[in-house]
Amino acid sequence: MKDFLKYTLATITGIVVILLIVFFSGLVILFSALSPSNSETRVEKNSVMALHLNGVIEERSTSDPWSYIMGNTTSSIGLNDILTSIKKAKENDKIKGIYILGTSTLSASPSSLQEIHDALIDFKESGKFIVSYADNYSQGSYYLASVADKVMMNPQGMLEWQGMELETMFYKELLDKVGVEMQVFKVGTYKSAVEPYILNEMSDANREQLTEIVNSIWNNITEDVSESRHLSKEKLNELADKVLMFHPATEAVSNGMLDTLIYKNDVRDYLKKMAGIDQDANLHLLGISEMVNVNRNVPKDKSGNIIAVYYAAGEIDGTSIVNIGSSSGINSEKVISDLRKLKEDKDVKAVVLRVNSPGGSAYGSEQIWYAIKQLKEEKPVIVSMGDYAASGGYYISCGSDLIVAEPTTLTGSIGIFGLIPNAQKLKEKFGVNIQSVKTNEHADIQSTEMLTRPMTESEKGLMQMYVNNGYDLFTTRVADGRNLSKTRVDEIGQGRVWTGERAKELGLVDELGGIDKAISIAVERAGIEKYTLLTYPEGESMLSKLMNNNPTKYVRSSLLKSKFGDLYYQYEFVNNFSINDMLQMRMPYELDIH
Repeated sequence: MKDFLKYTLATITGIVVILLIVFFSGLVILFSALSPSNSETRVEKNSVMALHLNGVIEERSTSDPWSYIMGNTTSSIGLNDILTSIKKAKENDKIKGIYILGTSTLSASPSSLQEIHDALIDFKESGKFIVSYADNYSQGSYYLASVADKVMMNPQGMLEWQGMELETMFYKELLDKVGVEMQVFKVGTYKSAVEPYILNEMSDANREQLTEIVNSIWNNITEDVSESRHLSKEKLNELADKVLMFHPATEAVSNGMLDTLIYKNDVRDYLKKMAGIDQDANLHLLGISEMVNVNRNVPKDKSGNIIAVYYAAGEIDGTSIVNIGSSSGINSEKVISDLRKLKEDKDVKAVVLRVNSPGGSAYGSEQIWYAIKQLKEEKPVIVSMGDYAASGGYYISCGSDLIVAEPTTLTGSIGIFGLIPNAQKLKEKFGVNIQSVKTNEHADIQSTEMLTRPMTESEKGLMQMYVNNGYDLFTTRVADGRNLSKTRVDEIGQGRVWTGERAKELGLVDELGGIDKAISIAVERAGIEKYTLLTYPEGESMLSKLMNNNPTKYVRSSLLKSKFGDLYYQYEFVNNFSINDMLQMRMPYELDIH
């Protein structure tokens, strides 16, 4: 019996030890797989950069380990990595050209695509080649491919070219069925972020602004394609009306959208020819992950001068709570702390604030605005607008020294709103009753009970006054920052969203261009010649995210994102009512070109 127990315990112990070894070995392998290599990429002679247009293009490359672990394989590419890689490819003599591999799965905003497009145009000035191939082109990937010297597609491929549309989903009827009424308080005829909760269709004002936005963006796209492909805009619109994706691929060739049809197996031989290497030699393709680690061979700056590029991307949070598991965003307290450090750093001669935000908390926006005001007193602050710098995103931008935006950036949306749900009918359906006692008339104004009954006229008056005061402060900040009268700001405000192109005409933006233009202006304003470019804040490693954050929330977030896509962000907004600020400055939609 003793021997039996001894051998049994030994066996169990051995199994536990083996499982522990396997578990920790698995973790080591996982961390190794998820952690990007920082070793320098060795560039072979006659190499070609491969720009694989697949997945979602984000402002900065990010890593979500829980999405990877949960099997969410949707890839993301950092716009910053793409732009840096194209610049390196232009400067490196061993890289002979760029190979654009288009797909039908690319998801990116018009502004990001426009910035990449302009970087590719700049690359061509080096005299190097750009070749593009796709099994199927989406409109976004074709827009970038149109820059190429040779645009190729599979003979059985599909070219999407049908124009653009913007759509909004409305939830009022759903809310009515579940017994929830959204009580809305806003300033701004065009402030349409509240419309999905109170209407079943677009208002005339919202339809007006969306029509202008989509036409402006499409006009920019067709202008660029027209110049690259030597086709008139009229011809491009004619082809869009035909919906090329349903026609044989040969029609895209005969109409000048494509140069040739070719099978993917033959593309490599064509690239070898363009790169000037023998057909039996190896073709060295460098993807973005390799290009990131290519040394630029730029002499190290010894001046000590720093131009700081600070990325403020995502929705603006006005609380001290980091809502782990939600989409990445701008935590106002962290931004304020970071900007104070940049202000106090004597080596930092100027700051480029890269804003890519549809807005968020009014309170958080005001706090960041004040931090930028203090920073500007010490050194130049230049804003570079990305995909969006609207509502709260414009609020934090307007106090800078100068604003640079892409023609297709969505900005403005100078307006404010508050939403208070009334779930009285839902409460009655479930047979729940809430009662309270109070000392003063409005003692329950932030209670749970208030959310389960209609607001009184007195309460509505207080809330609307609060919203009006917020709008007045917003227009004051814009008027002071942009040297406009408050009357004029109100005229072009009212919650209306503008493209960067129109915003420049209205005086809300100073220059059109990308982040490189903003950096060059910052250098000029700083009055320096030599400098080192540093980016902030530092990215969090995958290992750090795994160790420091709540895995339950990350797993929930990853699962919901993978199942609900864009609807996840609407869910998150409603789900976070309890921690969101009462006043919100945000856009009602995000714009992608697929």
